Amino acid sequence: MRVTPYLNFAGNAAEAFRFYEQALGGKITFLQTHGDSPMKDHVSAEWADKVMHVTLEADGFMLMASDAPPERYEAPRGLYVSLHAKDADEAERLYAALSAQGSIEMPLQETFWTKRFAMFTDRYGTPWMINCEEAPPGAMS
Repeated sequence: MRVTPYLNFAGNAAEAFRFYEQALGGKITFLQTHGDSPMKDHVSAEWADKVMHVTLEADGFMLMASDAPPERYEAPRGLYVSLHAKDADEAERLYAALSAQGSIEMPLQETFWTKRFAMFTDRYGTPWMINCEEAPPGAMS
């Protein structure tokens, strides 16, 4: 079994996923708007360019999303998309890219369990954690 985060956006999923594609070094492998779907005759003109489904694949993981109708959209709460960087350099790169113009809960820093850890919400409202797989000096393994 594979678990894949599925995010909802308030009308800006395509923009967010183009940003994630760059920040995560991934590739959008599928993007369909409501206007490009077989349901196109059943959606309003203002909803035609909204994302029905998008898939991004990057470094062994998948992220999916869609735009939620305004009456059904809720900002994410009680969860984080957790990224596990292989080393401190990768953690620094991911943090710089994803946290830009976002809201920092815990800045990227060394902790007792890892060389780098951070918690933040990006400019699109997605909560992230970055955890480096590299242990700090003196940490027990």
